[in-house]
Amino acid sequence: MTVPASDPTIEARVRVAAARRTVETEANGLVALSQALDGELGAAFAAAVDIILAAEGRVIVTGMGKSGHVGRKIASTFASTGTPAHFVHPGEASHGDLGMIGRTDVILALSWSGETTELRDLVDYSRRFRVPLVAITSSADSTLGRAADVVLALPKVTEACPMGLAPTSSTVLQLSLGDALAVALLEGRGFTPLDFKVFHPGGKLGANLRFVRDLMHTGEAVPLVAAGTLMSEAILTMSAKGFGCVGIAGAEGELLGIVTDGDLRRHMATDLMARSVDQVMTRGPKTTRPDQLAAEALELMETKKITALFAVADRRPVGILHLHDILRSGLA
Repeated sequence: MTVPASDPTIEARVRVAAARRTVETEANGLVALSQALDGELGAAFAAAVDIILAAEGRVIVTGMGKSGHVGRKIASTFASTGTPAHFVHPGEASHGDLGMIGRTDVILALSWSGETTELRDLVDYSRRFRVPLVAITSSADSTLGRAADVVLALPKVTEACPMGLAPTSSTVLQLSLGDALAVALLEGRGFTPLDFKVFHPGGKLGANLRFVRDLMHTGEAVPLVAAGTLMSEAILTMSAKGFGCVGIAGAEGELLGIVTDGDLRRHMATDLMARSVDQVMTRGPKTTRPDQLAAEALELMETKKITALFAVADRRPVGILHLHDILRSGLA
């Protein structure tokens, strides 16, 4: 029996085949790009990074059409990883926005063909005022390539579009090389998670970069009793503070141990209330630091299956972090 062409199963297979063909074609392009970095592209890439790192101004990213859309993303990635940058549309540049470009800036121009007419005024401006120009193009011998100080010549790859017309593989290569520049630049600047947090205070990224000190409870809220305290008093402190544990402090304020709900169950006996905390506590408890990322503290909690951590500085407990604090922050 012949299955009709409109069979949804066949249609689904056809569509998945198109998706796989697209992904594989673009992946082949990325392999070609990686291999090109072992040759002349690698030397040009290093030179481009050096030029940008040496610039006192910003990176002005520009491009037309799909290259422009990719350029906007590259500029955004630069800016969020420590390299000041913004996108200037080449059409607007010819109508006054050239004034946004200073002599201490660097221009990063994207054009697959290197013959984008709209870039002409911007290229002329860069040459007139000696603004360094880095080109990302597939043709080093193009108008843009010949004018640039550094040419990042992308390998000529097959577009995933079956007609070979719509920018697909080519834009993937542009985007990948832009990301590579951003990563090389952030490493060159010594960009750290602390710096990253400055530019990403909101959303999931901001939550991931919060520190224990931002979430922990301090002062009178911290459940602490001195060594030698009777368990009857320690349990009252545990109940009053509401963290399900109490820390045991030594003569110099150092954290000696911790009594948890689990310790109470393990030592349950008729004389429990008359014992000292020293007899019941778990010595050398897991702790965190105020300057530790909350995400790291969460990982420790999950690994050790605990719900609270004392934050310790110079061996002394300065705060306590509960799993609920992390959940409320949006981190988990």
